[in-house]
Amino acid sequence: MTTDVSGSDPVKHSEPPAEILRYSAFTHDPSGGNPAGVVLDACGLDEAAMLALAAEVGYSETAFVTERDDIGRRFRVRYFSPLAEVAFCGHATVALAVALAERLGPGEIVLDTPAGEIPVATQVDGEGAVLATLTSVPTRSRPAASGELNATLKALGWAADDLDPALPPHVAFGGNDHLVLAAATRERLADLDYDFDGLAEVMRRHDWTTVHLVWRESPERFHARDPFPVGGVVEDPATGAAAAAFGGYLRTVGLVTGPARIAIRQGEDMGRPSDLLLDVDPQVTRSRVTGQAVALAADR
Repeated sequence: MTTDVSGSDPVKHSEPPAEILRYSAFTHDPSGGNPAGVVLDACGLDEAAMLALAAEVGYSETAFVTERDDIGRRFRVRYFSPLAEVAFCGHATVALAVALAERLGPGEIVLDTPAGEIPVATQVDGEGAVLATLTSVPTRSRPAASGELNATLKALGWAADDLDPALPPHVAFGGNDHLVLAAATRERLADLDYDFDGLAEVMRRHDWTTVHLVWRESPERFHARDPFPVGGVVEDPATGAAAAAFGGYLRTVGLVTGPARIAIRQGEDMGRPSDLLLDVDPQVTRSRVTGQAVALAADR
């Protein structure tokens, strides 16, 4: 701030507005996937400014690069929903990695996030699209307590017999916590009409980022939906963090017996189809999640 010695009011010089990039992750089609904001230079923004920008963008998350080392390809990142900061966001990580690869070239990058260090490998496929593969922090999973489960089922409007008995309810972690519930039928997964405030209250009480609802089409293919009321969003079209946590779930409950690649289809029921590839190894605690991202016009 510069003071005018003539006695008039001080003149304030504000920083130029941060450039906000927009990408849709886990798709090659701008009409699909999960949109994320990306700010490649947020070093001059404080927490309040980042939260305000995330609310202005209106996507489920925006990634902010607060420190960057282009030569070392290492970046410090924070993630904000329109309502709060989150420790880790998979689809915004993929969007950020693709944005960086388009500007710095493909290769390995490392992100320092509030959840921990996240390596991301980027490469260009045969059609010229950038693929990003993130490696999660160590995952874990535990059975859901009866109180956790009952409160969630009530908010969802589901009954206990709506669940697949072969896939037990768990709270899984892959950077943040997600309640994993497996629907017994595709029809049950498709019919999602839940108590927004009620589920948000349950999730805040237990510090869950999403409820990861899945249906098993085959051992290698799942369909998913992720209510995200704690972020001010009814549903996420693609949730990389939940996919990483789901890898920990599959490993813990013994549904993978060797290295496996799982295809997750998400967003279909809300008109934004998304495809996530999840690599799980029962001998390794970290999950790997792969997807594309496509740039969006600023007014999308």
